[in-house]
Amino acid sequence: MLTYADLITLLLGLFIVLYAVSKVDAGKYQEVAGVFEHMFGGKVIVSNADRSNAITPLQLQSERAELIKKIQTAVGTSQFGSGVTITKNERGITIHMLEKLLFASGAADVKATAFVTLDSIASVIRTLPNDVRVEGHTDTMPIATAEFPSNWHLSVSRAVNTAYYLITRHGLNPDKIAVVGYSEFKPLVDNSTDENRARNRRVDIVIIDTPEQQRPKE
Repeated sequence: MLTYADLITLLLGLFIVLYAVSKVDAGKYQEVAGVFEHMFGGKVIVSNADRSNAITPLQLQSERAELIKKIQTAVGTSQFGSGVTITKNERGITIHMLEKLLFASGAADVKATAFVTLDSIASVIRTLPNDVRVEGHTDTMPIATAEFPSNWHLSVSRAVNTAYYLITRHGLNPDKIAVVGYSEFKPLVDNSTDENRARNRRVDIVIIDTPEQQRPKE
């Protein structure tokens, strides 16, 4: 009978926990902790189940809109702002920077004239907790030089040099920076015209949405 009573007690405790978890209610968690402390003695440590600070879709949309406005304001101070566009999707916010702004044709060294725009963008993203991806893109026109045997090499080098400038000049945390080269395989538009190819030759700075659990607490 004692063994049976212990089993029933444990099952009761299990169902109480499952019920409390299904409701995701911090108050119920505390009540459950109190019950277990009374039943079994000792101290029950309950993890933080308070989701009152959870980011709702509307709050996330508002945060994105505010961040886009900050970037637009910062880039607007640059005379090369016309070479920058901003989009948003499920990954987060993407800053598209055209080749003509950052590099000479077929080259990967960041032009000095682009520093003011990169400085403006860095002034915003260095204040964020988000991870950042710097992605290099080319058009479909082949390249074969001693320095860049393919568009893969060119796209990666451009992404690396852009990211390296942001890290060394503005102290962006290298732990939060990733570099990717996509060559011609992630175009914004088809490569059927010179204008479209110019749009595809770019570096994207992607501000990744920070998971809820990594967001700084208020």
